[in-house]
Amino acid sequence: MTYTIRWEDNSSRILPTKIIVVGCGGTGGFVAEGLLRLFGSNGPDILLIDMDRVEEHNLKRQNFYKPDIGKFKAQALAERFALQYGRRIGYSILPFDPEMKTPMGAGMSSYTIQHDLIIGCVDDSTDARRLMGYCLDDYKGNWLIDAGNGHHSGQVLIGNVKDIKNLQSGFDKGAGTVDKLPMPTLQAPSLLMPVVKEAPQVDCAEAVETEDQSPVINQAMATLVLQFVYLLSKQRLPWMGAYIDLDTLQTTPVPAEPETIARMLALKVDTLIRPEEPMCHIGKMSRPLERR
Repeated sequence: MTYTIRWEDNSSRILPTKIIVVGCGGTGGFVAEGLLRLFGSNGPDILLIDMDRVEEHNLKRQNFYKPDIGKFKAQALAERFALQYGRRIGYSILPFDPEMKTPMGAGMSSYTIQHDLIIGCVDDSTDARRLMGYCLDDYKGNWLIDAGNGHHSGQVLIGNVKDIKNLQSGFDKGAGTVDKLPMPTLQAPSLLMPVVKEAPQVDCAEAVETEDQSPVINQAMATLVLQFVYLLSKQRLPWMGAYIDLDTLQTTPVPAEPETIARMLALKVDTLIRPEEPMCHIGKMSRPLERR
């Protein structure tokens, strides 16, 4: 059976009202602009977070231009997009912090970490991934998308529950929907494992120069992230993850199914499916049985 992710809260909102993009380098810079193209001028508030500055070698493969050199990445993108799209774009040049409340630029005076969706594009930053997970509230339905990549491959994972026991009854078999999925680091715990490199660490742009990373992998990852966001906003997203390999041109989706989560987290399938209300029939009318 195919389930689609239900993105609603008590006010029955479907489209997000606040999106946070953490990491504005190779993947995040293209994701940020893609969100503006996707939702238009009346779309959700967007906050960009990145503490790094633009360097000359970033120009080859990231969403920056020569006048951006020396600026903070989040600032450069927010100011350009605010002018280009005629709308407010928030940014922060501080490390990601769930408790942050700081002055912003590009038309936004302040912003707190309240959101419908966080999109993480943070490469090997395990600290940022851990903090993004802290922002999830298992009972409010806010979502986290994590995008990560290697040389020519990568993955996009989505979830909204950080405590495994709260996954109970997340799948509505009658409606064919799911509103509870394990957060990305529960799906792939290796995301929180520090990456040990013998050579000095370099950023994505330098990795491209030394042929340690494909020059197009980040654009491919951004496209995959934006497709997730688009289908999610339309209530048509049937996947909890997807893996891409540019060398073989293969994309492998991970369906949002109770059997998938049960195998992943050693749970019983029945506990993930919402019990159906017993019905009694009176003539042509039907109603749930009353419980005493």
